[in-house]
Amino acid sequence: MFLMSLCLAGPVWGQNAAAAITVDASANLRRIDPRVYGVACASTTQLADLNLPLNRMGGNNTSRYNWMQNADNRGADWYFESIAYAGSIAGEQGDTFISQSRAGGAEPMLTIPIIGWVAKLGAGRSKLAGFSQAKYGTQTGNDWQWFPDAGNGVLKSTGQNITGNDPNDANVPADAAFQKGWAQALVSRWGQASAGGLRYYILDNEHSIWHSTHRDVHPAGAGMEEIRARILDYASALKQADPTALIVGPEEWGWSGYVLSGADQQYGSLHGWSYLPDRAAHGNMDYLPWLLDQLRQDGRHLLDVFSVHYYPQGGEFGNDVTTAIQQRRNRSTRSLWDPNYVDETWINDKVQLIPRLRQWADTYYAAGTPIAVTEYNWGAEGHINGATAQADILGIFGREGLDMAARWTTPDASTPVYKAIRMYRNYDGAKSAFGEMSVSAAGPDPDNVSVFASTRAYDGALTIMVISKYTTGNTPVTVNLSHFAASGPARVYQLSASNAITRLADVAVSGGALSTTVPSPSVTLFIVPPVSRCDCNRDGAVNVVDVQRLVNVVLGVSPPLGTEDLNRDGRTDVVDLQVLVNIVLGAPCPA
Repeated sequence: MFLMSLCLAGPVWGQNAAAAITVDASANLRRIDPRVYGVACASTTQLADLNLPLNRMGGNNTSRYNWMQNADNRGADWYFESIAYAGSIAGEQGDTFISQSRAGGAEPMLTIPIIGWVAKLGAGRSKLAGFSQAKYGTQTGNDWQWFPDAGNGVLKSTGQNITGNDPNDANVPADAAFQKGWAQALVSRWGQASAGGLRYYILDNEHSIWHSTHRDVHPAGAGMEEIRARILDYASALKQADPTALIVGPEEWGWSGYVLSGADQQYGSLHGWSYLPDRAAHGNMDYLPWLLDQLRQDGRHLLDVFSVHYYPQGGEFGNDVTTAIQQRRNRSTRSLWDPNYVDETWINDKVQLIPRLRQWADTYYAAGTPIAVTEYNWGAEGHINGATAQADILGIFGREGLDMAARWTTPDASTPVYKAIRMYRNYDGAKSAFGEMSVSAAGPDPDNVSVFASTRAYDGALTIMVISKYTTGNTPVTVNLSHFAASGPARVYQLSASNAITRLADVAVSGGALSTTVPSPSVTLFIVPPVSRCDCNRDGAVNVVDVQRLVNVVLGVSPPLGTEDLNRDGRTDVVDLQVLVNIVLGAPCPA
């Protein structure tokens, strides 16, 4: 709030270059999967307020959740401690998460451990330490306030990691049969996925850095063969418990985890990166393509969603809002899509994450397999620069055809980033949202001003999100509309440095264009009303031309524009065609 007040009290800035934007409602059509608007660890209240469809239970601690004891081990995040949850009922943490997610209108995703160990508790559900100072010696850090015996696993006498510890100190072995038991308990409580039970089972978390985050139980980097075997073993067990469930994985942490196994990441960090034995033993293939190909060769199609995590590596994931990092945050979202953008960090490559995931899944596994980014975060939650980055990311996810996403984690409701999500899903407090059918939207430079557009089925509106990333100044914006006839002025909602979503004065649409000036940084949503919701071809009239277009859509000859479900039953078929014929003959368009 202090920083925000400084921004508001600053000088009046000059004007930025005018941004000419073109939106074509008939080009680059792609249905936006609502599951891209997911988060992690959200409360019922947050889910309902943000109108979100997906809530993920994940993180390092979920790799060692013991469903029987309702406890987990925090790994390197918190002194390798095994800690009980409040209730002693088996599986209570998962059941509560499912219940709270559903109450908020979201589909839950649960992480199932496949690391082979889960937490163990002491007498009376007391904590246990993976690296006890009493047993292994004084360490360079410990949980001095709450559990002083729990160390960080680094000996004070040598400064080196403790090796040869006993994993049984704070953990118990847990194989696929153990996790199948949890899945069976979930089915018993909630039913099969096909009958409204838990739909998404995630296969652990960031396997290729287990040797760091969970080194008390898995000190050696996980090799390619090990992860292949674990995925097949555990996924098969989960499918036996619920054949209709969807298995999500492999949940790798980032760039290194896409191309190198944990064994090679560990080896390279110790011996250099010129020779990597695990990769060499597997035809020098990148890790994830190799893994997908192996799962394909298995023939059982046990993996249903191909998922990874992604975090920018140049300081964006944090609270740094210096001008240099703000500008890098503006640019680095290109790594999600741009085939010409070379990542500016140690990655030093063209990541083009979403197209890459799509190509890997289609080439090495099964064409059309859903792809997901189930952890990401561009930082600066308390600053408008974080909000413009978040808005940019959500727009990219929809435009580029990502199937699922879950931000890590859910920002506080007071933050600009929270409100940036709300701009897409509940900008007016009545759960009005950005449209479901992405259409072509282009501007001069997405590093400064990015734009996304979509049509909305329930009212036929054209929704346009304009994101000004400039750190200062005002930006004149002209949006030229093509293949869309507006019936009146555009409604306008805006999130700016004031940290509030504000309904602004309507902006006139004249000559197929609208013009206004937006502050920087800001996120501005324009909702342009159509002449008629029943104008299927967007030419401003409802007539036999619309009937012909709808016939072609029903026959599969023409792609849908997202406007054809006239009777709102979730399908486009001959019933909609009959409705349209009646309208052309004089019946009113359904409200």
